[in-house]
Amino acid sequence: MLGAIEAGGTKIVCAAGPVPGQIHARETFRTAAPTETFQQIQAFFGPYAESGQLEALGLAAFGPVGIAPGAPGYGQVQKTPKPGWTGVDWLDGLAPLACPVALDTDVNAAALGEQALGAGQGCQTLAYVTVGTGIGAGVIHQGRAPSGTGHYEMGHIYPPRSLGDVFEGLCPYHGDCLEGLASGPAIAARWGTDLSSLLADHPAHALEAAYLAQLAVTITLTHMPERIVFGGGVMKTPGLIDRVRAETRRLLGGYVSQGPASGDLGGYIVPPGLGEDSGITGALILASRA
Repeated sequence: MLGAIEAGGTKIVCAAGPVPGQIHARETFRTAAPTETFQQIQAFFGPYAESGQLEALGLAAFGPVGIAPGAPGYGQVQKTPKPGWTGVDWLDGLAPLACPVALDTDVNAAALGEQALGAGQGCQTLAYVTVGTGIGAGVIHQGRAPSGTGHYEMGHIYPPRSLGDVFEGLCPYHGDCLEGLASGPAIAARWGTDLSSLLADHPAHALEAAYLAQLAVTITLTHMPERIVFGGGVMKTPGLIDRVRAETRRLLGGYVSQGPASGDLGGYIVPPGLGEDSGITGALILASRA
C-alpha cells in the first residue's frame, strides 16, 4: 500500500491506495502545530505500517522546503509564515512509520498528478498554479520537476502594480509580492470577504485576474509549457479563469503567435482535471517512485 500526504498551510490530507489514482482511505485535518500534526499523520498510517502494508510515503509539502536528496536541509521547512513550522524536519517527523519517503512541493506534486492523470495528460511540459492561502507554481517536464538551487518560488515575484492599487500587501517577507497582493488572505484583507462572495461586476475580480495573468505570462515566457492548470480555492470563483485567460492574452500582445499560448487560450489556461485530488494524486506518484 502506498501512502500520500498533501501538507498545505491550512489543511493536511492523508491517503492510502495501491497505485496512483486509486485511493482506498483518506482523512483530512487542519494544519496544526508540528507535534500535533505528526501525531495525526501517524495515527492514520500507523495501522498500515504496523501490519507491514505501508511500502512508501509520498509527501507534497507546503514551501519553502528542502527538496534535494542528500543536500543540507533536505526535508526541512525553511522560512515560513506558518507559526512553529520553520526548521521542522519532515523526515524526522515521519521516521516512526519506518518506510521510504519521497517529497516535493505541493504545487510540483499537483502538477505531477495533473500531467499523469488529469488536465495535463499528453503534455511534455505542464505548469500548475495554486491560488489559495498562498500562491505557488510548479512546472513538470517529462514527468519530473526541474529546479535550481531550490524549488521555484513564483508566487513571490513582484508584479507591476495595477493602476490605483495602494494595498500594501500581506506577505511578511515581501509585502506586495504576488502572494501578498492576490492570495486568499490578501483578498479578504482588501474586501472583507472572499472573492466568490462579491458581485460579478465588483472591481476585485478584474484586479485579481490582472495579477494572476502576470504570473501566467511569466510562466509562459520563461517555460513555454503546453498548458497551465490554475487550481486552489480562489480559482473556484465563477468567471475568474475566463478573466485570467483574457488578461493573459492581452498582456502577451500577440508576441506568441503559434502553439497553445496563442489564440483565445481556452485550451491553454485550464482548471484541474482532478479537482481537489491533484496534490494527493501527485503524492501517490511520488510514493510509487520512492
